[in-house]
Amino acid sequence: MNEAAAVKRGAAAGAGQPPIDRRAIPPHAVETVWIAPDGHEVRRIDWPGSDPARPRGSILFLPGRGDHYEKYLEALEQWHRAGWRVTASDWRGQGASGRLGKDAVTGHVEDFAHWVDDLAHLWERWKAETPGPHVLAAHSMGGHLSMRAAVEGRVDPDAVVLSAPMLGMNGPPLPLPALHAIARTMTRIGDPARQAWKWSEKPGEMPAARNVLLTHDDDRYEDEIWWRRHRPELVMGPASWRWLERAYASWRGLEEAGALEAVETPVLILSTSADKLVSHPANVRAARRLPHARLVEFGSEARHEILREADPVRTRAMDAIAAFLDEVAPARD
Repeated sequence: MNEAAAVKRGAAAGAGQPPIDRRAIPPHAVETVWIAPDGHEVRRIDWPGSDPARPRGSILFLPGRGDHYEKYLEALEQWHRAGWRVTASDWRGQGASGRLGKDAVTGHVEDFAHWVDDLAHLWERWKAETPGPHVLAAHSMGGHLSMRAAVEGRVDPDAVVLSAPMLGMNGPPLPLPALHAIARTMTRIGDPARQAWKWSEKPGEMPAARNVLLTHDDDRYEDEIWWRRHRPELVMGPASWRWLERAYASWRGLEEAGALEAVETPVLILSTSADKLVSHPANVRAARRLPHARLVEFGSEARHEILREADPVRTRAMDAIAAFLDEVAPARD
């Protein structure tokens, strides 16, 4: 790939730094697997930090529903260049970490508690392997699971960074108990592992205009298509009815009085009012309930994938993260 193409696919993280190629695993990053207690293999990728002798700290990043860590190489590499020791992981049943349903496309899980258990296990091992301060960062569904793990006392990060977290879902204007009841009924009148919504006539094919839900940046959106072509095992489509029912159940848990209020960890929430996938009002509500939360709000200039948005939005988001971490999780001597 020539330099012009590299620049188009990712900006340099600082003066004198080479461009970030969003369509290549960096040579200093290592892809491996970690083993869950039940033997399930889950992918991870690790960056050593630009100065391992003087680490800034460590960031563990977790993607959203249907996601894979390849989509976030640009942010992960930027954090590495800033001195952080960086790890990202699939969720079991997503990315190249297998499937939990009956086919290779549907996103299925029997209970979100399985993912919380996985995160707690990974967190314990990862924290022992890496220098502090330790930061838990996540996007969308990953943000929901990270917050739930914090509420349940399963993780103890020095700081939490959430991009468009799924602290609630965008959907029909019905009360949450009613939405949960409908989803529960749908799991009982048919196979709960069947898809909860239609995506396209061809399984795994991207639906038309999907990009308008995710990002204004066409090049960054095309990065995901490129990775799906070159690593077809990453392809995932709609979620199952069981996933949806369990998502509503888990959301109800976060809405319980005292749940978020008990989290003493500093939390940064990046959220956009233009989000069509997660509930921006739920994120605003969560920021008010968390004792030490900071909310950075975007409007029509930002869609769901804030860390993969056009440069003005993305720069503002990354700068806000850096400033937040410098304040609440400063480098240790």
